[in-house]
Amino acid sequence: MQILLGLIIGAVVGLAAHFSLPQRQLRGAALAPLAGAASAAVVWTAMTWMGLGVDSPILWIVAILAPAVTTFALVPFLTRTRLARDEADRLRLGV
Repeated sequence: MQILLGLIIGAVVGLAAHFSLPQRQLRGAALAPLAGAASAAVVWTAMTWMGLGVDSPILWIVAILAPAVTTFALVPFLTRTRLARDEADRLRLGV
């Protein structure tokens, strides 16, 4: 049940990434929150399997940093990829 804390943290960090990064009209509104929640869930699960509990500050720090690093790296990459693909399609179609 405690993994919900990690999922919520990841989704909030992803939501913040979505609204703070430029060109958000090129990506879905759920992309960054889902990426953040997924990375937080993986990290939270791994850290609890290593024996860290909710009372450990390391768990909280990593649960916040992992989705931040993931979303702030993934979202700009996907946006650049989308722009490049759109431009290639425009050139291919002659528009």
